[in-house]
Amino acid sequence: MVLNKKISPQAIGALEEALTVIYWYKNDLKKFLYRIIDEHKEILAVINWDDSKRNIVARVIYMLERNEERTFPILLRLLCAVSDFVDFSHLQRLENGKEKAKQAKEAVDALRMHVLGFQNLQKELEEARERREKNQKHQDELNRAKQTLVKLKEEFYRWSIDSDRQSSGYALETILYQLFELYDLDPKGSFKTIGEQIDGAFSFNHEEYLLEVKWRNKQTPLSDLDSFSGKIGRKFENTLGLFISISGFSNDAIIQFRNNSDKRVLLMDGMDLIAVLEERISITELLTRKRREASQTGNIYLKYQDMMS
Repeated sequence: MVLNKKISPQAIGALEEALTVIYWYKNDLKKFLYRIIDEHKEILAVINWDDSKRNIVARVIYMLERNEERTFPILLRLLCAVSDFVDFSHLQRLENGKEKAKQAKEAVDALRMHVLGFQNLQKELEEARERREKNQKHQDELNRAKQTLVKLKEEFYRWSIDSDRQSSGYALETILYQLFELYDLDPKGSFKTIGEQIDGAFSFNHEEYLLEVKWRNKQTPLSDLDSFSGKIGRKFENTLGLFISISGFSNDAIIQFRNNSDKRVLLMDGMDLIAVLEERISITELLTRKRREASQTGNIYLKYQDMMS
């Protein structure tokens, strides 16, 4: 936004007068200024607060004007904040309070005449600041997400060359927990129910998923899929399952399980997970595509590479 609208000397003079009289005590004035000049408190840090109110106000406004390219939004905010004053009861309680309140009200009324043309500009500036802050927050979140994915990818590749498959399986559960947490999927760690071990659970698109994780040197057989499907079948009807086998699934297992399954279990392999960790697709997009494919065609094992073909 180009700030080509200048604040007239008359408006500056009215601001100085109103700001000097709306507070009787310098400490109250100081608190007010610190609330308004929140982005450039260094200006207030060099003010001599033992000086008179009029000199303090003149100094603050001078410094805001001198650095107008940086501080114009603050000067404008101060102008509008003072012009918004309507309650002068804090002055009325003082000695000769009615006269002090009358003087302050007249000064604010005089300032208000100069502010009318700046109120929309202030609104635009505030909206621009909110957009900048929102964009910065979004960028910070993206940077944190990227750093987390880099760390998880390094962890995954480190465990992929480890000969201890059982420890790798436990590490994979931790990696997945952090991945689901990153995407706000409300993950739960492994837990036991009566006679059953569940590797984890998470929520996605208002549906509850149980998680099964295998990291072996061989493909997952039909018996493991049937066992997991049985766990899902003993839960509420809207409970789904995600079976992640890093080494994939045997062809016979996929064919037989797909024919016999009630389509409540989605399948995911190591190449799918690597695509997520390498930021080629998000875990939420991957799950959405898998869930849609299963619903529309009955295919519970849509691979990332097939999505891209």
